[in-house]
Amino acid sequence: MQKFFLIIMMLCYWNVWAQKSFNVVTIDKGDVEEVSIAINPINRAQIVVGANINNLYISTDTGRTWKHQKISCDSFGVYGDPVLIWDTANTFYYFHLAQPDKKLVKDGQWIDRIVVQSSSDLGKSFNYCKGIGKIQNKNQDKEWAYYNSKNNTIYLTWTQFDKYGSKNPKDSSVILFSKSKDNGKTWTKPKRISQYAGDCRDSDETVEGATAYTGLNGEVYVAWASKNGIMFTYSTDDGETFNLPEQRIDTIYGGWDMSIDGLFRCNDLPFLVCDNNPQSKYAGNIYICFGDAKDNDKDIWLLKSEDGGKTWKKRIRINDDTTHRDQFMPMMNIDPITGYLYVLFYDRRNYSDTHTDVYLAVSTDGGESFKNYKLNEKPFKPIPFVFFGDYIGVGAFNNIIRPVWMELHGFHLSIHTALINFKDLE
Repeated sequence: MQKFFLIIMMLCYWNVWAQKSFNVVTIDKGDVEEVSIAINPINRAQIVVGANINNLYISTDTGRTWKHQKISCDSFGVYGDPVLIWDTANTFYYFHLAQPDKKLVKDGQWIDRIVVQSSSDLGKSFNYCKGIGKIQNKNQDKEWAYYNSKNNTIYLTWTQFDKYGSKNPKDSSVILFSKSKDNGKTWTKPKRISQYAGDCRDSDETVEGATAYTGLNGEVYVAWASKNGIMFTYSTDDGETFNLPEQRIDTIYGGWDMSIDGLFRCNDLPFLVCDNNPQSKYAGNIYICFGDAKDNDKDIWLLKSEDGGKTWKKRIRINDDTTHRDQFMPMMNIDPITGYLYVLFYDRRNYSDTHTDVYLAVSTDGGESFKNYKLNEKPFKPIPFVFFGDYIGVGAFNNIIRPVWMELHGFHLSIHTALINFKDLE
């Protein structure tokens, strides 16, 4: 019997010892959250991170060290929801929400447009501060952006609320789309791309979380969450028209506004990417990751289409644990050079309480299977009165992978990245 317990203890110690460790860098301990990251495709050493409400972090050494600055916009203000992308001319774009004058906010006229700023000198100066999508007194929220390097076009998707937070059934939410062909200086008139509307409560019955990506032949694919599940549409004319009504491709069991112990709010919204590298073995594949509570188990899932979104394969579970403990708040990206998928999420597989780890799941076979890696050095416990933000981030380019996430230690939020090269995962 003693020998048996000795073997068990040795196996436990072996598992701890065998767990890969990663070089985790603390970017900021200043109670910031909701992070977006982007790697310069022209110079992988240059990485930018945005965080609520108006924070910008810049690294010129692949994420080992960071410089912090605040961004501002005199015309429209800055009110969080950072989304960062690069083009192929050494310019990055920082999208965020607007915060108008306090007098207007009192009248419900807040987040009245999406705002974009761009910098071509690593944040030393900004080229402009442009407002997008101002429509009467409606609210514009939860934007996402994608840059098409093949035609130098930026695509922007977001949710428009008739009145944010309204419980009036006459008020609704819809998904809007706009694009810029001149590096963000001007934008097309926003067009509605969701035939089916949602409510305005910013919860499960709201249409939200729209993300866009381009396919092999320039198709523009968009997916989002709704009360009916995950919705999908596409354009074959560079976003001039979209296929409507949108296609429902799967259920979100329990809704996308996930209830997670210890979190004030948790979004498990879908994120869409496409393997648009013609040299890739899996060229043309469309992937959507999301979280839900199928079978009363909160997991992270992948949907895949190999025919341009006409049909979708049965969902694949991304987290590889054998427990029924919570995984939540996923973020996905694809390395546009290798076609490898990277999914970042929070995970409680190792604990029976609300202690939380951070995991990165990696697929090198077109989303057929995933290998999971724990990234954080020690677990943390979120608490409901400390807002954790709505999303985390992961950047990937030519085997450089940089996840970015929030942790709570004590009562203070911090943001971190891990310095990962693909060879570290082999």
